[in-house]
Amino acid sequence: MSAEVIRIERPTTNSRLFAHTRWDVLPALAGLFHLAYFVGLFFLYPHAPLWAMLVLGLVYSLMVNANINGVGHNFIHNPFFRSKMLNRIFGITQSIACCFSQTMYDGVHMQHHKGNSDRQDEKGDTVDWLSIYRHGHDGEAENPWRYVFLSFFRDDVGAIRRELRKRNNGDVFWGNLELAAFATALFVMFLFNWRYVIFYFLPFWYLGHCFSYLNGYYRHYGANPDKPIAWGVSSYGKIYNWLFFYNGYHAEHHFRPKVHWTKMEKFHHSIEELQKQEGVRTIKRAHMLGFLDPDLPKRGDGNVQVESAQPSVSG
Repeated sequence: MSAEVIRIERPTTNSRLFAHTRWDVLPALAGLFHLAYFVGLFFLYPHAPLWAMLVLGLVYSLMVNANINGVGHNFIHNPFFRSKMLNRIFGITQSIACCFSQTMYDGVHMQHHKGNSDRQDEKGDTVDWLSIYRHGHDGEAENPWRYVFLSFFRDDVGAIRRELRKRNNGDVFWGNLELAAFATALFVMFLFNWRYVIFYFLPFWYLGHCFSYLNGYYRHYGANPDKPIAWGVSSYGKIYNWLFFYNGYHAEHHFRPKVHWTKMEKFHHSIEELQKQEGVRTIKRAHMLGFLDPDLPKRGDGNVQVESAQPSVSG
């Protein structure tokens, strides 16, 4: 099978609300539940015991990770709704839930797909702002824990705005509006309970974004930046992919980014033999636990062996 002749199946629907399939009600509801959870934490904080709030805070962190890499990610590639305004409004809700800008995330993520976690060029730069090689040395990927804990502070808002401005479609305005929306939400919370924001919410918010970067690292560590079909690393655990709306199929996603999450498993089966021929790397565990993979290649080792992970019912 040649990569040039591969076709992808697009879902269709007669729904007046959803653009691709009514199944997108699931990630949409998941995103709205995350928003409700974000608000609920604030009201629960004065009444719940400390141990319960710590557990709920950790759950919020995990939800940030799942939202960014599941709901928000699919929303970027295949916006859920036919109405452009409804998509904009949904983007605001997710910006508040995750406390970032969904539109600016779109800009960063599209840059990610331009570079596909590329290696540094002769000037030491990468096309992909999120590349695991961007801050590495001697052609190696960056240390995973530096990547996880420092990437949060590396976003260049000016560069993101410049990319969004090139689109000439109002994304800069909406990105700024989303920033203002979540900043206003946090400011109001701060006015009513500054201890909640400073000592409780912000640490778990940061942790959630660190979880997201941990996911991102192992979705590309051991991949081949020079081979499109092997740009990503896949993990096929059933529960993991249900929770993340099939973003575990990450090699498949980078190979054909517009494949809808409901078609990802079928697409994988259609190119499975080609993937094996081309040495696509897979792991058995969810990407966030990629550092536990028994066949984890050493940094700087270009001879990555393919892990023949089979789909499992565990995450």
